[in-house]
Amino acid sequence: MTRENIYQPFEIIYKEVDSCPVVPHQHTFFELIYIVEGSGIQYVNGNSIRFETGHLFLLTPQDTHHFELDVRTRFFFLRFSQVYLNRQQTALMYTQDWRQRMEFILGNASHQPGCLLYAAADKQLVPALVDGLLKEDEGRQLYHGEVISQLVNTLITIVARNIALKLPEQVKDNTAVMALNLIRYIQEHIYSPQELRAEVVAKQFGISVSYLGRYFRKHTGENMQDYITNYKLKLVETRLQHSDMRINEIAAELNFTDESHLNRLFKKYRGMNPSAFRKQAAVA
Repeated sequence: MTRENIYQPFEIIYKEVDSCPVVPHQHTFFELIYIVEGSGIQYVNGNSIRFETGHLFLLTPQDTHHFELDVRTRFFFLRFSQVYLNRQQTALMYTQDWRQRMEFILGNASHQPGCLLYAAADKQLVPALVDGLLKEDEGRQLYHGEVISQLVNTLITIVARNIALKLPEQVKDNTAVMALNLIRYIQEHIYSPQELRAEVVAKQFGISVSYLGRYFRKHTGENMQDYITNYKLKLVETRLQHSDMRINEIAAELNFTDESHLNRLFKKYRGMNPSAFRKQAAVA
């Protein structure tokens, strides 16, 4: 399996091609792909879906993909590494909010092919951002580095917003609006355990604690505490795959009682301890 690398925090690439290599390959970075013009089929992890002008995709380091084109197609690629994300997380203006947006991308992206743009307004905004990035990258005027970084961050944030709008895997297509709001509330407050206590959530939504449990299970197929646990474990997986944080640091950040608590829960739900998962992910 061919693997591509980048050697800087992010890259902006524009390509206009009649055909693409059909050999599936992987990246060691994240890649946003915007179809400036064209159509064809995208294959990701054994799945296929048609694409057309205006579609936006996110590929992660675990994804295997390639394209087949119907016509000459114009691609915009934004490739960014974990180094870039880490730099933004430690920057003065990107703190808690930025980190949580990144969690939406790394934790909630389904890794299935398909356009990420669900919000109508963003379908109009993204082409303007892409055009601005290409012109700024080509023109390289005064402060072009700072301008490009701001545009890149804006584009990534829009992706995070649209992923947040997508129905979670646990939710059926006909799920009621309140169930979706409950899930978004959980995701937004996952770092604040006190805000996720059943009585607090029930009060927030103006319903009884007993009804909250029945309602959540009816519309998601699992009880709320299991959903919270699974979502936290997805964040643990993200850190194990994309950071060098120690297990005890992950446990502290995500409010597990201690490292042994995290180890027991992770093994119960994932069939292995966090260290084994990290080793497996490193060689995958």
